[in-house]
Amino acid sequence: MTTDLFRQDAYLRECSAHITAVTDTGIVLDRTVFYPLGGGQAGDSGVLALADGTEIAIADTRKGKDADGNPTSDIVHLPAPGQEERVARLTPGTAVTARIDWERRHRMMRLHTTSHLLCHVVPQLVNGCSITPDYARLDFAMTDPLDKDQLTAGIAALVAAAHPITVASISDEELDANPGLVKSMSVQPPRGTGRIRTIRIGGDGGAPLVDLQPCGGTHVANTAEIGAIVVTKIEKKSATTRRVVLGFAQ
Repeated sequence: MTTDLFRQDAYLRECSAHITAVTDTGIVLDRTVFYPLGGGQAGDSGVLALADGTEIAIADTRKGKDADGNPTSDIVHLPAPGQEERVARLTPGTAVTARIDWERRHRMMRLHTTSHLLCHVVPQLVNGCSITPDYARLDFAMTDPLDKDQLTAGIAALVAAAHPITVASISDEELDANPGLVKSMSVQPPRGTGRIRTIRIGGDGGAPLVDLQPCGGTHVANTAEIGAIVVTKIEKKSATTRRVVLGFAQ
């Protein structure tokens, strides 16, 4: 089992860890700051640094799977190509420093948080999403047309309002009693631990609640940190789907 430190603090850029396994897939650590691909958000990249100065470049991060393809509690760090000999020398128990590509991660944190703001501006169910370092894409189950300038202005107002973002959790029973908290039709919140992680934007000290939904991704601490994000494209993907693409202002 890999302890996922990014769940508690998305701002951790590195951590000390020990290798627990080296497989054909990649490198498993006992703890990590690397976010694995999931919930629409891309996996982190970065490096694993050894005590002797050797570095293993990590190109991607994924959730572990067993021999039957079922998910495990491991997080697998995928080495970039061309490091096969270096990786082959790694053994369980080796101490490493796991260090993410922070600039890349922070861009995804800003875009992921913006996608939650978009769910407030467009209060429709989402049936697909993708969060990358360069853009975010959300597919809304709706038939009405959308306007790029209006959406961009709505997001900008929420960013400027400097709403705090709070990480909390609810029980499975609380989610069952409030099914409207789930905004996504394509990705359901993970169950089984008894608690489901949530992201709340606003709603503190009598301030208006902007958004509250289950989410396992990484986010900024305040909407003001997002900066200038614009709607770059709106597409009609089907008769009942409108795709909105977010990007950084030029």
